[in-house]
Amino acid sequence: MTSQASFDLVYDPLVKQHLQVIERKYHSLIRQTIEEQLRFEPEVETKNRKPLKRPIAIDADWEIRFGPDNRFRVFYQVDRKNTAVYILAVGVKPKNQLFIGGEVIEL
Repeated sequence: MTSQASFDLVYDPLVKQHLQVIERKYHSLIRQTIEEQLRFEPEVETKNRKPLKRPIAIDADWEIRFGPDNRFRVFYQVDRKNTAVYILAVGVKPKNQLFIGGEVIEL
């Protein structure tokens, strides 16, 4: 039996500010999804987990989409050497605009 490597989840201090502008009722969904999706195999591409095709302002390499209407986005980097996933930003994307910490981010 092979065991999967467990990655440490390291949150950027700004993530706390990003969450402050998201309705509190979604915080447990966000936390649970991050744990489930990124603790093991964070670099496996799925329908809602993809490498970013072009860089955005926060230096993330990957994103996951989830929640009602796939409105939530988590942007992260993976450090295989240290088995760590760095959660860099949590945002909301209603329609065609991405908001991180209440600010519009260019895609």
